[in-house]
Amino acid sequence: MSSAEGLRLEVQGLVAGYAGHRVVDGVDLSVPAGEVVAIVGPNGCGKSTLLRSVARLHEPESGTVRVGGEDVRQMKRRTAARRVGLLPQAPTAPEAVTVAGLVRYGRHPHQGLLRQWSREDEAAVRAALEATGTLELAGRRVDRLSGGQRQRCWLAVVLAQETPVVLLDEPTSALDLGHAVEVLELIREVAAAGRTVVMVLHDLALAARYADTVVAMKSGKVVAEGAPRDVVTAALVKDLYGIDADILTAPGDGSPVVVPAARTTLTAPATT
Repeated sequence: MSSAEGLRLEVQGLVAGYAGHRVVDGVDLSVPAGEVVAIVGPNGCGKSTLLRSVARLHEPESGTVRVGGEDVRQMKRRTAARRVGLLPQAPTAPEAVTVAGLVRYGRHPHQGLLRQWSREDEAAVRAALEATGTLELAGRRVDRLSGGQRQRCWLAVVLAQETPVVLLDEPTSALDLGHAVEVLELIREVAAAGRTVVMVLHDLALAARYADTVVAMKSGKVVAEGAPRDVVTAALVKDLYGIDADILTAPGDGSPVVVPAARTTLTAPATT
């Protein structure tokens, strides 16, 4: 898998919303190259809007986003697309496009009047297909794949873009546990190659295991940030999701495991 040179992502005082309703309220975020940050929180807390604002798909009201010290909003659109890649929450593919055809879209920011399709582009597409385990699907239509297969194809699009900053909005959606773990292991490899990764996850246990830093959001604000074993507590789970939970320690790496408290009492079956 080709590796892009990593750059620090810095978000300062970001405020964004829709039709006068503030969704992201003064968020600060600093992610060094080679690290994975997982953003967690209840539905509607601003996670996706934050990613869209960083990727210049949504115009914030105020605040700055810098990659490698440069203001993303001051860049030309094509330049910004070579710095920040985003896998949105519910991407849609052109009708009847093949997997290889879809992944080639990831190279669009690298094209121009003076630079047409090249061997470098072809190599980037192949590397992304191989990394995501979709090379054998290259000739198949995307709309005829399973949900999990499609998700891996979309991840390949972002990898083919070869941006130093990678934003992933629920990259494990539609995946069973086995494929989710495969994707998260791949994301760790992407970061190990030097790229900066920020992902939104709903599964707090997976976020705690695969992220270097967990950022918890509620009502548009960051309410906790730090190493998973410091941040993921019973109090945080209660604050974010309104449920009681026990926090256990996973064998091996010591990452926190969230076990929701049962709200009903189960009766053991009668024995005869």
